[in-house]
Amino acid sequence: MKMQLFLILGLSERLGQYWYGIIQPAKLFYLMTLIAGLSILEGCMPAQERSTPNIILIMSDDMGYSDIACYGGEIKTPNLDKLASEGLRFTQFYNTGRCCPTRASLLTGLYPHQTGIGHMVDSWSPRYGEGYTGDLNRKSVTIAEVLKQKGYLNYIAGKWHIASDFAPDGPKHNWPLQRGFDRFYGTIFGANSFWDPFTLTRGNTMISPYNDPEYRPEKYYYTDAISDNAVKFIDEHESTNPFFMFVSYTAAHWPMHAFEEDISKVKGRYDSGWDAIREERLKKMKALGLVDDAWVMTPPDNIGWENEKNKQWMLARMEVYAAMTENMDRGIGRIISKLKDVGKLDNTIIFFLQDNGGCAEEYSSVGPVTKVVTPDEAYVMADDELQTEMRPRFTRQGKPMTIGEGVMPGPPGTYVAYGQEWANVSNTPFREYKHWVHEGGISTPLIVHWPENIEAKGEFRHQPGHIIDIMATCVDIANADYPKEYMGNKITPMEGLSLAPAFKNHPLNREAIYWEHEMNRAIRKGQWKLVSKGNMEKHQWGEWELYDMETDRTEMFNLANKYSEIVEELSGMWDEYAYRTKVYPSPWEEK
Repeated sequence: MKMQLFLILGLSERLGQYWYGIIQPAKLFYLMTLIAGLSILEGCMPAQERSTPNIILIMSDDMGYSDIACYGGEIKTPNLDKLASEGLRFTQFYNTGRCCPTRASLLTGLYPHQTGIGHMVDSWSPRYGEGYTGDLNRKSVTIAEVLKQKGYLNYIAGKWHIASDFAPDGPKHNWPLQRGFDRFYGTIFGANSFWDPFTLTRGNTMISPYNDPEYRPEKYYYTDAISDNAVKFIDEHESTNPFFMFVSYTAAHWPMHAFEEDISKVKGRYDSGWDAIREERLKKMKALGLVDDAWVMTPPDNIGWENEKNKQWMLARMEVYAAMTENMDRGIGRIISKLKDVGKLDNTIIFFLQDNGGCAEEYSSVGPVTKVVTPDEAYVMADDELQTEMRPRFTRQGKPMTIGEGVMPGPPGTYVAYGQEWANVSNTPFREYKHWVHEGGISTPLIVHWPENIEAKGEFRHQPGHIIDIMATCVDIANADYPKEYMGNKITPMEGLSLAPAFKNHPLNREAIYWEHEMNRAIRKGQWKLVSKGNMEKHQWGEWELYDMETDRTEMFNLANKYSEIVEELSGMWDEYAYRTKVYPSPWEEK
């Protein structure tokens, strides 16, 4: 640097002597020195200060920590693997344990109760106070609303699920276009048939898959539609301004729906059963460096593969789950290819993460095989007829929807989940599932890819982070201003920290991370995690458990009795958080 400055100063002086008599040498010298100095400084400035990046958040739905290949899974995800090999993988990143709260926190940088979505987007929550209104409140701002002030154009393709109103002609105050986004294609509600989604919307208008004026594939499948519309938004982004895009998949949330050709590619992959697949994943995770050899794998949560009487059905459910995920990965590949084609890949930061852990819900997968009531099997829905049910009673061709134990998943006329046993595999090597805040419910992969500004390639980052950090990171890298007021409303200060220091492997210097969902609660401070599993039906908070995340991230050895002083400290901090962020008053407590 000193040598470069010396040469430039010398050149400036010689030019000053050359132009003597036209411009005073001293003034020219100082002018050219200033210009040269500014050029040097620009070359030393971080890329985000010279060129504002595009930002893409990609989120999958109801998937476990070890599902994708670069986090230990046998599911083939070459496009995500490539992002990871050319970027960073965070090993201790967390969501909120449930879909609605996670999306609320992701888009606002707040804990979910601060946004009004302490539980779900339901109609009964409001009577329990500010943290449970069931609707994204106006004390929060979305990433799109913040970045719009910086000139960003904002797009979303996929699942919204943070608005309690989803009737076609009802209030739309919390739909994407009213919360900072410029274009929207997706579903307002959370769960849907992949063949005929409920609440499918373009802009502010609900549509069917078959009357959309802008997108008419030969065969409609919602995951493909999300990917294709994300590609469309990039392709049609003609502005010189940067863009922010939220690609919010519903894969691999129930129902298990996939193309037969995708299912055929994974046939036989799971024939060895749950326990063998868990062991294979653990071995791979250890080889990758994601799991410490000293951590004890949690016990299997099943009856043992050898005792399973309905193996073909169990295998089919996981095969469809894997097929759904691989289809999503191919769509992500199309998004990456489009970025490359339009010359935007290098200066686009891409995040990939998940909204909660693997889902043990047996939705429509228990009981005898049943045909859901249908008006008339000859009835065919018109192209412009909206789907009005999360679980349709019949297909558009009039075929009854079939549910129950033993229904082979995949086709449009089926609606089943993949089940607890496979969710246990998804969450290898951790405990519990979606809903709970033990590691299996809240741990997510986080891949960050940004060629222009992340020099490290294929490295891990072990700093604990939380979904609330995404807003802070976007504000930081876009050099945006998080508002104190927005549209006349006082805005709650964001809770998260920018992850940018961790890109260079610096510490994040945070005090603690907190959780609460359905009386399941936790706090993570440094190496310590205090966690408890509540009981909503009995209105009881569970006993606190204490774990050392450095030596026992699988939460197998409860140290609460040994370190009572740490339990007291952390539980006191959790109570302060709960009062501050509107966890209390809780709808789960006895009234």
